Amino acid sequence: MLNAILLIIGFVLLIAGADKLVDGASALAKKYNIPNIVIGLTIVAFGTSAPELVVNVFASARGNTDMVLGNVLGSNIFNALATLGVAAVVVPLTVKKNTTWIEIPLSFMAALVVWVATNDIFLDGSSSNFISRSEGLVMLFFFAIFVVYNFQVALSGNRADEIETSELTKFKSLLFIVLGLTGLVIGGRFIVTSAVNIAQLLGISQRIIALTIVSVGTSLPELATSVIAVIKGNPDIAIGNVVGSNIFNIFLILGISTVIAPITISANSQIDILVNVLAGLLLFIFIFTGKGRRLDRWEGILFLMMYVSYITFLIYAG
Repeated sequence: MLNAILLIIGFVLLIAGADKLVDGASALAKKYNIPNIVIGLTIVAFGTSAPELVVNVFASARGNTDMVLGNVLGSNIFNALATLGVAAVVVPLTVKKNTTWIEIPLSFMAALVVWVATNDIFLDGSSSNFISRSEGLVMLFFFAIFVVYNFQVALSGNRADEIETSELTKFKSLLFIVLGLTGLVIGGRFIVTSAVNIAQLLGISQRIIALTIVSVGTSLPELATSVIAVIKGNPDIAIGNVVGSNIFNIFLILGISTVIAPITISANSQIDILVNVLAGLLLFIFIFTGKGRRLDRWEGILFLMMYVSYITFLIYAG
């Protein structure tokens, strides 16, 4: 019970911390006349991925490699199948040309990069599967290219750059930044510690805990952002948010985690890796089928059914 309470407290601190950090940093950046484009592509983008990043940094530092990979894969699978599924059921999601031709394929490529990096036995005849530090550095290199691409798109005027920022004094902005970072650190520590303890007490693997409870909890900002965007009549923001987050999760978060500590891949993780690839492939296919570039309601329902089936399989298999 204590571990469950600490896990919930950890999620609250983590998400609230990310929110306060974004508010404080955005307001402070605005006071120094930093363009909206830069604020959106750095502070806001980092804020939505901060929960996964903090959890993975703590897990990597403690040597909990199953949790590191499980959190990234679980978050991406949840984003693609559950978040987009819910959003598409509410309103079919229209996709802009840039998202169709570059970002969605790049998200699918990121899933393929993970498959290649985690199949040393099959591809190289190695004695075990693992993601090395050098492969983590390659992921970070891909992330740098993605950031440069985003800046070019934003500067060309093809993407809305209006970022809502709170009107805060410099003192309050700094206070929010400190409180946000504190919440992220404490919340991340609580989540990793309590999740490991819960896995040990229940006799299940850290991988299952990471793929379900931890990944869903850290993906709540993306779910909330996407659903609100759909309700407000901005469906493209919903799909762009998910695709961008999935690219961040693999190239930035998994890259940093692997540089901290190489990840050994268990045999069971291959199922999660393939589901992640399948989710990315289906999203790519669905956008190019039917009328126009969009994710239809029936496709959203299919995504939700796939996610429920996947979680059910994890529970029974675990």
